[in-house]
Amino acid sequence: MVQRKRQRLPAEINRVRAKLADGTVRYYFYLRGRKAARFWTDAQPNPTDPAFFVAYVAEMEKGRPKVGHLVPGMVDAYLSSAEFKAKSPRTQDDYRKWALRFAAEFKDDPVAIFEEPASRGEVNEWRQQWAHSAKQFDYAGTVVTLILNWARDAGKIAEHHCDRLPKAYKADRAEVVWTEADLATFTALAPEWVSRILLAACETGLRPGDLIKLSRAHIEDTPGGRRLRIKTNKRGRVAHIPVLPRMAAILDATPKDRLLILTNANGQPLTEHRASEGVRQWRDKAKLSDTLRLQDARGTAATRLLNAGLSLAQIASFMGWGLRHAQNVIEHYARLAPDESDRILEALTVAKRGVA
Repeated sequence: MVQRKRQRLPAEINRVRAKLADGTVRYYFYLRGRKAARFWTDAQPNPTDPAFFVAYVAEMEKGRPKVGHLVPGMVDAYLSSAEFKAKSPRTQDDYRKWALRFAAEFKDDPVAIFEEPASRGEVNEWRQQWAHSAKQFDYAGTVVTLILNWARDAGKIAEHHCDRLPKAYKADRAEVVWTEADLATFTALAPEWVSRILLAACETGLRPGDLIKLSRAHIEDTPGGRRLRIKTNKRGRVAHIPVLPRMAAILDATPKDRLLILTNANGQPLTEHRASEGVRQWRDKAKLSDTLRLQDARGTAATRLLNAGLSLAQIASFMGWGLRHAQNVIEHYARLAPDESDRILEALTVAKRGVA
């Protein structure tokens, strides 16, 4: 004889057995976690009446949060907010990517779950899929906290427990700089269009995203020469950068009919990735340290700008560094460049007096 397998109830259903005064048994069916949410009574512990399942679904729908009260609705509202739109296009792209990942992970959850302490563990567990990349792990947490802070201020949640999520990335790149010897080795091998990218970065301290948009429109004459006036992507501030001799040579060598200062081999605009990747490829061909990146040209530029007369405070402000970090970068450069060491340290000593 084949026994019928007993039907299992959905996990959301709580069944309560009760014996009535006349001795009969009744089963009451509720949704777990819902007070006074009884939706069915039956003499059987496992109802087979189709109406039972219709009642179950109807009760589930009654308690389902409205779309706007789910996490994706909160994320959409943030991405449409004035606070989000005030950020730079690059930052918007980065935040949107992580915000949508967050929304996809918690797509069926009401925003109120983040008012519960256990939600902190849920977010940290979600971030573990990027444990192989400390920067991505941290960025995921940064964007979640930012969205929840906005939701709290907008009155969508009363509180949340995802402030100050632990960070995994710890790096001090103060000791990673391009020395004159590195530059000489690099430029002796790399094609001109790639050399121009690295040299311009070392002269200006601009990030790749700002370098690729540098044009003739950013050049201004000054009583003593020229300067670059450019609004930077990351900080949204206008930077005034003196044009030093090496940068002047780059500007003067740019074809007169070309608007952009830096282009690819065909004279076409660069992307951030192509500029950074070009430097990386030729760095490897030159057999230089694989710790050197285009971004690290900022340390070299800090030293150049110090020698050009900018104060330590001006350099730190422009680079987005603290004074201590700016000082550490320049001091380390001096240790790596003995030919320039005395002059750099003397300039740094004067600059430090100016902020004391």
